[in-house]
Amino acid sequence: MDEMKASSSTYELKPWVQRLVLFAVCFVFWLALVWPVSPVDGQLLPGDIAAGLFVSAFVAMVMKEMVRVNFIRFVNPRSWFWIFVYLFVFSYYVLKGGLDVAYRVLHPAMPIKPGIVKVRSVLKTETGRTMLANSITLTPGTLTIEVTEDGIFYIHWLFVNTLDEEEAAKQVLRRFEWFIGRIFE
Repeated sequence: MDEMKASSSTYELKPWVQRLVLFAVCFVFWLALVWPVSPVDGQLLPGDIAAGLFVSAFVAMVMKEMVRVNFIRFVNPRSWFWIFVYLFVFSYYVLKGGLDVAYRVLHPAMPIKPGIVKVRSVLKTETGRTMLANSITLTPGTLTIEVTEDGIFYIHWLFVNTLDEEEAAKQVLRRFEWFIGRIFE
C-alpha cells in the first residue's frame, strides 16, 4: 500500500506547476473564444490579450484547490482525447433532447409525463459527479435536482417512460457516465 502511495506521489506536480498549466489552458481557451475579434483584419486586439491574461491568472489563483484533485489526469493527453470525444457525444444528446422537447411542446396533445427519478451513478469522484450533473442539466428535458454523497441522483425528467431504476439510469446517466469516467476517474 505504501508503495502505491509512493509511486502515485512521484507523479504529483508542484503547486506552481499546476497553476501554470491551469493558466495556460485558460489562456488558450480565452484566445479560442475571442480570436476573430476585429471584423476588418481578424487580428486580436491588445486589450483582448490583456483581459485574457488577467482572467486566466485570476482563475489559476482562485481555482487551484479545485484542480489539485487528480491534477495529473488534467494534463494527461488521454483525458484530452476523451474530452474531445465527449464534446461530440454531448452535442448529439443536446441536439436530440432539444428536438424532443420542441416536438413535445409544439404537439397539440403536448405528450409529457414529468416526474422525478432516483438513479445511482457509478462515478466515484466529486468532479466526475459534478460533470455528470451539469451534463444532465444542460441536456434539454432533464434537470439534476440533487446529488447525494453516495452517488444517488434525483433528476426531473420531462417524459418518464420507466420506473425501473436501472433502466432510467441507462437512459439518463449511462450515456454520459462512461465518457466522464474516462476523463475524470
